[in-house]
Amino acid sequence: MITTTKFGKTADGREVLAFTLRDGNASATVLNFGGILQSLVVPDKNGTPTDVVLGYNTVQGYEQNGGYLGALIGRFGNRIGKGKLTVDGKDYQLFCNDRGNHLHGGKEGFNKKIWAHAVDGEELVLSYLSPDGEENYPGNLQVQVVYTLRGGELRLRYRAVADKKTVLNLTNHAYFNLNGEGDGTVLDHVLWIDSGEIVPTDPTMIPVGGFRKVLGTPFDFNTPKEIGRDIEADDPDLKQGNGYDHCYVLKNRDRAFVKYAAAKSRKTGILMSCFTDLPAVQLYTGNGLHQQGKTAYYGKRAAFCLETQAIPNNVNVPEYAAILSSYLNAGDVYESETAYRFETVSD
Repeated sequence: MITTTKFGKTADGREVLAFTLRDGNASATVLNFGGILQSLVVPDKNGTPTDVVLGYNTVQGYEQNGGYLGALIGRFGNRIGKGKLTVDGKDYQLFCNDRGNHLHGGKEGFNKKIWAHAVDGEELVLSYLSPDGEENYPGNLQVQVVYTLRGGELRLRYRAVADKKTVLNLTNHAYFNLNGEGDGTVLDHVLWIDSGEIVPTDPTMIPVGGFRKVLGTPFDFNTPKEIGRDIEADDPDLKQGNGYDHCYVLKNRDRAFVKYAAAKSRKTGILMSCFTDLPAVQLYTGNGLHQQGKTAYYGKRAAFCLETQAIPNNVNVPEYAAILSSYLNAGDVYESETAYRFETVSD
């Protein structure tokens, strides 16, 4: 069941709608502004409804949303070094909005757009036409994201096609706190990631080539551990990100839809299992959070993100593109899926 309500208006008077998907005693609210996941309520071990994603109560909060809370990200999630892109021999200069680099789509990415919407039974379908030249990307790009909430699982299905060769790296930037939105930090969360490598970065957080094995480093989550256990370790890559803000290369390389991560709160008993058919995920531990949210102030490390994607800057690094290239040929269909499955555990 999906219900529609008015959420508010943008500063320039555009109406923002909220769509609430219900599944038993769980619910997810998605906005047509930025495709934002505004709330995700699941029961804790005592049956208490618990909102596990950070966000805002007003459109104005999202218009000023420096942390991309809950938003769809495009055309290119994560970073492109110096905003430089070459397509079919032609150079494109993208807007640089993060330490001299292009981040999350540029000056006004998909997170600030009003998406067209349709409700099809239990599916919420959001779509957006990104015109040729928007943010200086080539090609008219038609994007569709389908949200479903069934059997305790929130699933996002992405589809896109362009009329010119372009680049695309779609993701969602949900910030999770399984203790409950606004309830302190996530340093006590136990996290597992099925990954043997991260991609190291330069001082501006751009992956410029190479891979780093996680075994024996603070980046190793192959054995579940608390997020906070090693987050302040004396490690150059960790210090460079002011905590975890790194792309993990997943062991799944054949585009199978698999479980790649799981996170658990001992306080609420909420266990979130994560699935994707993409080969990489950005773990970000909210190191820069500093804003007033729905019910509380969100400070440093008040949440974590698992942003499924292709490796950032792969358009400029052939060894990353060999795992999955973000170049999309005219007429080719881009498709991917990501899901978050919730249950409760006693420990």
